[in-house]
Amino acid sequence: MAPMNLKNLLAALVLAPAAALAQVPPPQNVLQLSATGTVEVQQDLLSMTLSVTREGADPTAVQNQLKTALDAALNEARKTAQPGQMDVRTGNFSLYPRHGRDGRIAAWNGTAELVLEGRDFPRITQAAGRINTMTLAGVGFSLSREQRARVETEAQAQAIERFKARAAELAKGFGFSGYTLREVAVNSNDMGFPRPMRGAVMSMEAKAADAPVPVEPGKSSVVVTVSGSVQLR
Repeated sequence: MAPMNLKNLLAALVLAPAAALAQVPPPQNVLQLSATGTVEVQQDLLSMTLSVTREGADPTAVQNQLKTALDAALNEARKTAQPGQMDVRTGNFSLYPRHGRDGRIAAWNGTAELVLEGRDFPRITQAAGRINTMTLAGVGFSLSREQRARVETEAQAQAIERFKARAAELAKGFGFSGYTLREVAVNSNDMGFPRPMRGAVMSMEAKAADAPVPVEPGKSSVVVTVSGSVQLR
């Protein structure tokens, strides 16, 4: 037999994997399905945003006014701050020009925000009530990391059991005795039902000293989806 030249050898190496793949039959009796687990839980994380706005002809003066109001609010909030229970952080701080009809700068507007966030609702609302240099701009609720992890574990267990029960039910319906897992994916999301108070701006100066701001949390539904394929047998 004549020796195979290099060109023929390379061609054989290229064609061999393709021929092998062509001979592999497509999988038979494979079923795609998904199942979900849902757990509804009370939102346990409160976020309150306080803001102050100033306007003037001198941008430096406006900036200093904002800083003074924000510093006073920070000093008051820090008195009762506690990690996880009430965290204090600054939010948006912006300064921008307002133009007149002639296109020239007519004045400068500025806004500063302070955010109080945590799981201790009374602590947060009382701190907000004591701050008299800013107004309430918004209230939001969500799930803390600990609450989300706990509920997600519960929803995941639900989804897995429903996936297994659905797979067994379908296998039996198609005349098979059972199934084996081929591949599976797990995804989760938080479908919150917050009760925001944007627009319900409240002047702290109009309230009695130390009076807490009234709030009411909503609920969140944590949904875990298990999807994948099974081999019927």
